[in-house]
Amino acid sequence: MTASAATAARAHLPIQIYALTAAAFAIGTTEFVIMGLLPEIAADLQVSIPSAGLLVAGYALGVVVGAPILTLGTLRFERKSLLLALMGLFIAGNVIAAIAPSYTVLLLARVVAALCHGTFFGVGAVVAASLVPKERQASAIALMFTGLALANILGVPGGTAVGHMFGWRATFWCVSAIGAAAAVAIAILIRPMPAPPSRGIAYELVAVRNPSLWLALGTTVFGFGGVFVILTFIAPILQDATGMSPNGVAIALLVFGAGLTLGNPVGGRFADRALMPSLIAILIALSALQLVFGWAMFNKVAAFAFLFCWGVAAFATIAPLQTRVVRSTPQAPALASSLNIAGFNLGNACGAFIGGALIKYGFGYPILAVAGAVVTACGILLALAGARQDRRPGVAEHASAS
Repeated sequence: MTASAATAARAHLPIQIYALTAAAFAIGTTEFVIMGLLPEIAADLQVSIPSAGLLVAGYALGVVVGAPILTLGTLRFERKSLLLALMGLFIAGNVIAAIAPSYTVLLLARVVAALCHGTFFGVGAVVAASLVPKERQASAIALMFTGLALANILGVPGGTAVGHMFGWRATFWCVSAIGAAAAVAIAILIRPMPAPPSRGIAYELVAVRNPSLWLALGTTVFGFGGVFVILTFIAPILQDATGMSPNGVAIALLVFGAGLTLGNPVGGRFADRALMPSLIAILIALSALQLVFGWAMFNKVAAFAFLFCWGVAAFATIAPLQTRVVRSTPQAPALASSLNIAGFNLGNACGAFIGGALIKYGFGYPILAVAGAVVTACGILLALAGARQDRRPGVAEHASAS
């Protein structure tokens, strides 16, 4: 192989990772598409909009609870079989949702579908990283998480449109079919992988007592949580403050999704070169952008520009945050990775709660931009503390050895 051919080979990530990307697309779609279907679901099942909103919270709860429990319970499972079993659980949850005769059954179905979320992304990230050299691991993880970005730009608008045309149950049937296709791709493309050596649940729990891990998880909760202070209420902000029509909001969200899709691989490439400096720089940019939105939300052109740049910065954090957590606890990478997915969801829930509380107590939309910037700034402080801890001789030697 010539030098140029070798360079070209290294430029492409293994095709197996695309099977994980497809699964991430399905999971991301079912997580977020519910927000666009709440009015139809509430009317069909005869519940209030706030009650229907618990379908979003129920999914997040399923992720937070399922991630550590399933990960610890499957420590010795062969990785390919585990990924397929998790996709089976995901498909089952969505099929139950599609045929749910009542609100209670639908809520339980959402929890069932969510149980696989954290463990799938945790194990999937470790599998993706194992397929490439260490210097390309962040890019491999970023490619898998591109499925989430594509879910926002394609899956959510498409699933919402299907629900409006054919009923909300049709959306869950479509998501089930996408999940089944992703499972077939995993079965065909990914080779069997033995579980990494584990000394059992007690050892894994001791491993995650690592202070570096909890600094990394805190960085995820706060760094990304600031996004959801604003994102949860982006539709009313764009309609009421920016003056966009519902169709304009849909276009604006497509622009945001385009930014997400670009930001994910960009964050992966920067993280491969210099993990912590890249993470800190991206979080600083994200916090600054959210602060600027307090002004940009009153101008349509500025709002569109903000949404694209915000999308880039928001998803540029994904790969470095996930890579940081995996590297912080090499003794228990799958558990650490799945805990980070739970951390993302905890940040999402906390960000939504903060934004909702500010609106409830009469603050205007611009204060959400300030609050989002402040929450992300807390993540910056934790990232700086993590970088300082990494520079300690003992920690540096341990990281290089792993």
